[in-house]
Amino acid sequence: MAGRTARLVLLAGAAALASGSQGDREPVYRDCVLRCEERNCSGGALKHFRSRQPIYMSLAGWTCRDDCKYECMWVTVGLYLQEGQKVPQFHGKWPFSRFLCFQEPASAVASFLNGLASLVMLCRYRTSVPASSPMYPTCVAFAWVSLNAWFWSTVFHTRDTDLTEKMDYFCASTVILHSIYLCCVSSGWRGRTVGLQHPAMASAFRALLLLLLTAHVSYLSLIHFDYGYNMAANVAIGLLNAAWWLAWCLWNQRLPHVHKCVAVVLLLQGLSLLELLDFPPLFWVLDAHAIWHISTIPVHVLFFSFLEDDSLYLLKESEAKVKLD
Repeated sequence: MAGRTARLVLLAGAAALASGSQGDREPVYRDCVLRCEERNCSGGALKHFRSRQPIYMSLAGWTCRDDCKYECMWVTVGLYLQEGQKVPQFHGKWPFSRFLCFQEPASAVASFLNGLASLVMLCRYRTSVPASSPMYPTCVAFAWVSLNAWFWSTVFHTRDTDLTEKMDYFCASTVILHSIYLCCVSSGWRGRTVGLQHPAMASAFRALLLLLLTAHVSYLSLIHFDYGYNMAANVAIGLLNAAWWLAWCLWNQRLPHVHKCVAVVLLLQGLSLLELLDFPPLFWVLDAHAIWHISTIPVHVLFFSFLEDDSLYLLKESEAKVKLD
């Protein structure tokens, strides 16, 4: 939900600086990379590198040039620490100690656990909520959209490339837009927002959101990947998402399960502040971004618990309305 926005903002800001961080501007780093590439990344030396490279590294797309950057990054960090200076960033990122093929191990594992939590709650939802519930298709679709986003988040933190970065951005945006649609459609017979009472209006709103997403992705993919625009767009939809859900909660405050939704929105907004605590990774593994990812795991569980309660409530209301009719 809204917490994804803070992540998008921080990622966009980091990416915008990717070509000019302090560490990769250092002559010692650039000279180190150049010498390493000349020594290891051509001719027989390159064949030797490929022959001894673990298969999981080659499958993840790690190249000889990437290894040179990684090794030279630590050479530069060592020099900074020897001189008592602060740890620099490289290409918009803090230096992380690579584990196997995982570029940012803690964030990758945390993203995987968020996805696993979404999968577990999806299975629980499908077990507990009958398919006849008015919100069943929309909630199940939201779970799959979330799973897809966490999959690409895991891939991105495993291996940062142009493709995985874009997929992480785009899938995160899709989650926020689907959350807005979920709030829009989540209506009963006693006054919610747009609702199941007006299926044509809900369908038109869904088409509008899909059109906006298509235009957003097409512009960034085919015309120009503008980090500033991407950040502004996601901040706007994130704020709309949070405001709409809070308005929904206020409008439906009599519901016994509404406190779960309020807690989710407020927790995600509060936890997103962790992203502002930008510091070099503890033990070269755990940074603020990873801590934020870890902290959102129980929040996703709580949100799916809310969706389960709300779907069962709507099912009960729809059955009662049918009996009255």
